[in-house]
Amino acid sequence: MKHDRTYTETAGLVWMALCCLVWALLGWPWPCQAEEPSQTFTLKSSIEYALKHNTQVLTSKEEVVTAEANKKKQFSEFLPKLSANYTYKRLDEEKKGSTGAVTSPENLYSFTATLDQPIFSGFSIWTEYQISALGLDVAKLLEQQARQDLVLKVKRAYFELLQMEKLEKVAQQAVTQLTAHAAVARNFYEVGMIPRNDLLKAEVELANAKQDLVVAKNNVQVAKSRFNTLLKRPIDAPVAIEDVMTYEPFTQAYQDCVETALKQRSEIKIADLEVETAEKNVKLTQKGYYPSIDLQGNYYKKGDNPGVDGGDGIADRDEWDVVATASWTFWEWGKTRYRVKEKLSRLAQARYNKTEIRDQIRQEVKEAYLRVKESEQNILTVQKAVEQARENFRISEERYKEQVATSTEVLDAQTLLTKTQTNHFNALSRFHISKAELDRAMGLKVTLIQP
Repeated sequence: MKHDRTYTETAGLVWMALCCLVWALLGWPWPCQAEEPSQTFTLKSSIEYALKHNTQVLTSKEEVVTAEANKKKQFSEFLPKLSANYTYKRLDEEKKGSTGAVTSPENLYSFTATLDQPIFSGFSIWTEYQISALGLDVAKLLEQQARQDLVLKVKRAYFELLQMEKLEKVAQQAVTQLTAHAAVARNFYEVGMIPRNDLLKAEVELANAKQDLVVAKNNVQVAKSRFNTLLKRPIDAPVAIEDVMTYEPFTQAYQDCVETALKQRSEIKIADLEVETAEKNVKLTQKGYYPSIDLQGNYYKKGDNPGVDGGDGIADRDEWDVVATASWTFWEWGKTRYRVKEKLSRLAQARYNKTEIRDQIRQEVKEAYLRVKESEQNILTVQKAVEQARENFRISEERYKEQVATSTEVLDAQTLLTKTQTNHFNALSRFHISKAELDRAMGLKVTLIQP
């Protein structure tokens, strides 16, 4: 019996090993499989990755393809058009003349080839082609604008993630320090050196710090998911980014920023093109004041059989003609005049819109520039305060251990240190994001934007 039991156990182990081997060969995921190490993104690689995968940028590229196709379509209007038709006609009986000769066969087949060439259309073909070319220019500028918008979003997500990671470290540091302080307070309480309420204060502050740490960790996860979503990565994909949360003085003059924006912003260039397009639409509408001239050439072939090669009753089996047609609708009760008036109003609106856009851009640059200078000043102010708060906490902790300071002083010093460090990292993040917003307000091309 013992031998049978040993054999059964051995067989079971072999069977389990075979199942595991099959599982591995088939590539099925193990329940506790560790995640692959995450890729470390730099700011530059993050921007490059987003530009390759973001659907808004890809959509803007397709808009350029659409505009290019439309321009080529409009160019085809200058060229002649060729068409052909083939018909069959059946009479109840063939027709004969007085001499008995067949004049119309019972079965009549005909083939016609036609060439149409517009000669003059009131300048409409040329104007529509110019409008399509302007549409292509607008599509390219909108693609550039989409790229600039995406770069700003990536920079904002990148520095917000860095900010959340820094604040998580601040929260973790607070928990560590308050844990140590609570341990000292308990030791003092157990030997009767402090009252119970001092111990309770330390433990309550530690509990609050632990709650803040949970919030900080969640904020990091939210920031990572936003970063992944923007880059079109799986939302739960691991993220590691390079720490570039440093400060370098901002020296660019405000007036230089404004001048750059007025030269570079795609919105102004688009507004210029919209004014030009409105002018072309006025000209296009005026085609109603002119006649149109078209040239048509036709080649005919007839027969009493499917080969259309003549027959009885067909005097000339093939022939051709050329027709020039001039047409002019000269009275429509003012329709063309009212249409022109409508387009002139659209032109005036486009010009007003261009002025409004220039004013808005100046305002955007002003606000972005002031945010950069404000966050820079905050950094300079808080940098020294961080060291002072850190030293203040160290002194308060040492004084408390010597029982020449109260627990409240230590807790206040810890709160001050946490707040100061938080302000410091918030100011750094705001500084970098504000600079990215200023770059976008100036309309810097993606190749000119320094990550």
